[in-house]
This record gives sequence, C-alpha cells and structure tokens, in this order.
Amino acid sequence: MRVTAAHLSNYLCKRRPTINLQSRNFSSYSGKDELSIEQEGERKVGWLLKALFLATAGAAGYHVFPYMGDNLMQQSVSLLRIKDPLFKRMGASRLTRFAIDDERRIKILEMGGAEELLNMLSTAKDDRTRKVALEALSALSQSDKVLASLHSAGAISIIKSAPNSHEDADVEKFKLSLMKRFQDLRYDLSS
Repeated sequence: MRVTAAHLSNYLCKRRPTINLQSRNFSSYSGKDELSIEQEGERKVGWLLKALFLATAGAAGYHVFPYMGDNLMQQSVSLLRIKDPLFKRMGASRLTRFAIDDERRIKILEMGGAEELLNMLSTAKDDRTRKVALEALSALSQSDKVLASLHSAGAISIIKSAPNSHEDADVEKFKLSLMKRFQDLRYDLSS
C-alpha cells in the first residue's frame, strides 16, 4: 500500500497542470522582471514607512514643542517649590541651562525663580543642593537687573550664611563669584 501511495504521489508531483503552462507561456515577465518588481515594491513600502515615521514625529513635535519654552521654565521654577531636594536640584540645574541671555534671566526673575533659589539656598541641608542653587544664582546674576533684584531681596546675607563645603570647592567658588558681582554692583551704583 505504501509503495502504491509513493508511486501515485510521484506521478501527481511530476505532472504539471496545463493551466500553469499556459499562464507561464503567455506571461510577459521573466525572472529578472519579477525581481525588479519585487525590489520596486520593497522600495515603495520603505518610502511609505519613512513618510509615516516623519508624519508621526512631526505630529509629536507639534504637541511637544510648546512645552519647551516658557512652560518649561515655569515648570523648573515650580520644581524649586517642592520639598524634595532632588526635585529642587533638577529645577535649579534646568534654570542654570536656561539662563543664557538677559531676556531669559529676566523671565526667570519675573516667574519668581530668583526668590525660590534664595529660599532653596537658605534651607539647603546638603552640599549638592547648595552648589546647584549657587550655580543657578551665579548664572542669573550675569544680568544687572537680576543682580539688583537679588541684592534688594537680601541675597548677600543668605549667600554669606551658606556654610562652606569641605568636600566641594565649587560651592566656595560660586559664593566668591556672587559676592564679587555684588561688590561690582555696589561700585557701579556708587559711581
């Protein structure tokens, strides 16, 4: 029985239906043409996927970029109001990066960032938090308007009362830099 089944399957597999022969004979595409059609199809699908990716990235960017300007500065100032020192450090380091020109420094001042940094510095219990607060204040103090506002808010006494760090020399460096800026401000005001 097995032998008969094997002969029958061989007979059926070797035999070609006439429909396939006719379609193959009348087909105008050769093996090379089929390969080029397949490559062209892959290329079109690739372009379609790239277009979908760009459209998705454009839509996401359209919804994300409004948060990159003033909103992100406002969020950074809001982080300074949280009690956790990690969030305060994150907000202060963001403000340091935002304070690149006088316009942005003044915006940070108007949002209450300078006062929050002074509060952060006065209540800081660790050197890392003090360092980040002093660094942000140093970046903000590059604007004379912000420096004058810090002076009127009592920043000199807060900066002087901040303990020195024996582990991190940057704390002392930022303190000295700020105090020098305040001395220069006094000198400019008295002249």
